[in-house]
Amino acid sequence: MADILRKYVLIGGGVSGGYAAREFVKLGVKPGELAMFSKEAVAPYERPALSKAYLFPEAPARLPGFHVCVGSGGERQLPEWYKDNGIDLHLDTEVVKADMKSKTVTTATGDTYNYENLLIATGSSVINLADFKTAGSDAGGIYYLRDVRDADKLVEAIGSNKGGEAVVVGGGYIGVELAACLSLNNIKVTMVFPDPHFMPRLFTPEIASFYEGYYEGKGVNIIKGTSVTAFEKDNEGNVCKVILKDGRSLATKLVVVGVGAKPLLGPFKGLLEEEKGGFKVDASFKTSAKDVYAVGDIATFPLKMYGDRRRVEHVDHARKSAMHAVQAIKAGEEGRSVDEYDYLPFFYSRSFDLSWQFYGDNVGEAVIWGREDAGAPGSKFGAYWVKDGKVVGAFLEGGSAEENKLLARVAREQPSIGSKQELLTAGLSFVSMV
Repeated sequence: MADILRKYVLIGGGVSGGYAAREFVKLGVKPGELAMFSKEAVAPYERPALSKAYLFPEAPARLPGFHVCVGSGGERQLPEWYKDNGIDLHLDTEVVKADMKSKTVTTATGDTYNYENLLIATGSSVINLADFKTAGSDAGGIYYLRDVRDADKLVEAIGSNKGGEAVVVGGGYIGVELAACLSLNNIKVTMVFPDPHFMPRLFTPEIASFYEGYYEGKGVNIIKGTSVTAFEKDNEGNVCKVILKDGRSLATKLVVVGVGAKPLLGPFKGLLEEEKGGFKVDASFKTSAKDVYAVGDIATFPLKMYGDRRRVEHVDHARKSAMHAVQAIKAGEEGRSVDEYDYLPFFYSRSFDLSWQFYGDNVGEAVIWGREDAGAPGSKFGAYWVKDGKVVGAFLEGGSAEENKLLARVAREQPSIGSKQELLTAGLSFVSMV
């Protein structure tokens, strides 16, 4: 069968894919020019909702309510939006083969598409405990969360375990957010992770101690510094006990695992130059192959602010990198170039009635203010990271929209300070002084 010709082929139906599609439409893609492939059975949606509002016991989020691009205040792109804009959207379709020389990709059903420009936005997949050969990791009752199908299974399991107990494996982003959701659903939660405290990649011990204390106040049991070595099964093959490395065991019928994600390089692995676990791209997200771009979780890109190269797994970067790559593709057709991608790292989380944001780089010395009053009604606390006499990162718990905007400006401008005491004395007011 002859190849199907498309000017643009977009692989991936996650956040990056949805925002890339919007940018193509905004920049004048013509009907029939863009083909888009997603392994998921539903049109692109805002993935962060899955570990937050989707699992709420009251007024939970459900599709079509959080299709992209509502996460950034844009139009909600329902499945018909793609059709109305002439986009050839293929759901529940996996691309299994690629050829950079012939500029083709082939789906699992055997269809081959020829492209002029290829945009890869395949995102990440969860790290499964089976990857570590953890005994019993194939037991029933063990759940992961990456897509809406996973979320639906977890919702059903939560409904069957109200008033029961659960073990959450992992103390990072997903583990912390899932533990809160399970607790809100009247499930007694025990968290297990090998790190010395919550979210060690970002939090200092002092920052983490606030959140750990808050969670314990909500009835969450936290076991730090050990890992899961095995799961025991009952006679029906379902999990009944979690065995820890320190010799303890936890009886449970529900386990939720959140130990990280890995970039999904798929059939493109070995065809494109790699760096730091992702595909190496330039400041316009061009890969080592002609007319091939990679965005989101899978891209290792030049981070202009800090003069190094990084791979960032976060929804904010997924959105912005996708839009930037499409702008670069369209500009190239007109003989123009776009400004290099100038990204400010941004992370955030919401759980229970807490909400924090972080901007910049968490290197150098952390200066923490307001921690002694953290948790009191109306109180806020935060931190600044100082390197070479400049503020390079800023964190705030409980900030308003305006305060968080000022926080971002501080991290972007990297103001110089005279002393650490200056930050401790100013606290939050420092962000309005810059």
